[in-house]
Order: sequence, then C-alpha cells, then structure tokens
Amino acid sequence: MALTRLSIFPLTGAILFPGLHLPLHIFEPRYRAMVSDALARDRRIAMIQPQTPGEGAPLFSIGCVGRIDEVEALDDGRYNIVLEGESRFRIGRELDVATPFRQVEAELIDDPEHEALSAVERAGFEREAMHFADAQGYSVDWTSVSRLDDLSLINGVSQIAPFDAAAKQALLEAPDLATRCELLIQLMQFFARRDGDDDGRVTLQ
Repeated sequence: MALTRLSIFPLTGAILFPGLHLPLHIFEPRYRAMVSDALARDRRIAMIQPQTPGEGAPLFSIGCVGRIDEVEALDDGRYNIVLEGESRFRIGRELDVATPFRQVEAELIDDPEHEALSAVERAGFEREAMHFADAQGYSVDWTSVSRLDDLSLINGVSQIAPFDAAAKQALLEAPDLATRCELLIQLMQFFARRDGDDDGRVTLQ
C-alpha cells in the first residue's frame, strides 16, 4: 500500500468530493502557513473532519485531497482559496511534525472516474430530490439538473445538502456511487419526516 504525505485541514462540516469545488477563507496563522507551503509545493491540501471539537482532536479516517485551483492573497496575510477535489484518501497514521499544521500519511482511494447509476436509481433519486426541494422551499432548475452526469449530481448534492457533519461524513465514506445515492435518498426522507421542533439539521446520531 503506497502512502502519500498530506497536510490536513480539519474542519467540521467542510466536505469536499472529487471533481467538486470548495471555497475557503483562510485566516488562522497555522493554516495560512499551510496554504503558503502548499503553494510552494504541489498546491494540495487534504480536507478532513475532526471527530470531536478541540485542539488535536481525533480525525475521521476518510477525507478528500483538494488542489488549490484559485487563490487570492490578501494584504494582511489571509487567503481566499478554492479547492478542487482530486481524490478521497484514507489515513494511515498521523506524523510527528514541526509544522504548525498537522500532517498524515494516507492512502489515496482510487475511485472509478465514470461511475453511473441505473436508469431506475437515477429516476428514484430525482423524484426524491424534487420532493425534498419542494418541502424545503428550494428553487431548483431541474432542466439543468437533468443534464448532469450521475457522478456530478450525486456528489454535488452530497456536498451542498443541509445535513449534519456525521451525515456528510457517511456520504463521503460511501464505497460507491450507488451506495451514496441510496444514503442520500434515506437522508432526504428522514429530513422530510423530522420533528419541526429540532434545529433543522439532519443527524445520524
């Protein structure tokens, strides 16, 4: 198993999928240093969620490597960047490093580039997504949605849907597109049935 050294950005609720984009505002000194280091090397930053709040929190095992696609360096040292997802990864071990940002050795997950759903799976997902959008009052251009390939559609909804961190992590960890699609449908159905007294976020707890 070949391991790759990655600089990680642990951020609750920030999920990146391969092929998609994630805008980030970088203001903490340690992560400004991480962006500077990435720009000087391979422009790669690995997004991952911590399992608990707090400094040095344990990490979930799976995240996504992003390449800095756009960068705006501000006068005070902050950055606005856009990451483009390249590959999911699985952490092997965390490294003992002198840098202010954490680093890991990880295995890149070789996901198929052209995964597709069956016609029945696609139709079932679009039907549930329409119900979900109507229930939440979202305005959606369904003609544009229909033109998306299966991978862009399922990963895109997984990244932007208003689910909690645990739900989004489960979507990221889904082993294939069909499994992720089925989990999305279950989450949308659960959200539609949720008690109106809660805070409006889906949870798997």
